[in-house]
Amino acid sequence: MSPNVTGFKKLVQRFYVLQTERIEAYQLFEEGHEAYLRTGPHYDFQHYRQLVHEITQAFSGISKEALEIKERLHQEFDRPDLSEHIEKLQTKEKQKLELTAKLQLAKQNAQDHPEEEGCQEKIQEIRQDMIKNKEALSEILQDFKYDSEESE
Repeated sequence: MSPNVTGFKKLVQRFYVLQTERIEAYQLFEEGHEAYLRTGPHYDFQHYRQLVHEITQAFSGISKEALEIKERLHQEFDRPDLSEHIEKLQTKEKQKLELTAKLQLAKQNAQDHPEEEGCQEKIQEIRQDMIKNKEALSEILQDFKYDSEESE
């Protein structure tokens, strides 16, 4: 195997590792928010704010490295197709993070104001958007996998 093929495979593998790290960060974020909601009605905002800060740093590092991989795939390996998949994925990941934050706010709002009409509907609406987002992410990852293996 040529060093170029080895470098390409390592880069693709690193990208998959980053995606796994992203999933783990989301799980921590979700668990942390559930724990935060359990501290209501006098929320422990300090701990939650620290968690948000740490998760934001993790996502930022992951995104930065994903964009570096995107550039290298395009420049060093002449794979604009894979580069484009990462670009689309980054956009969908950004949307997922925004939806996650919206969902967390909606859950807290529903907990704080159980008498308010429409809270559960709002949560369901956001969950539906998250399902669509997850499907789009899966599709992009499938395309990336297919296109990256095609060159082997």
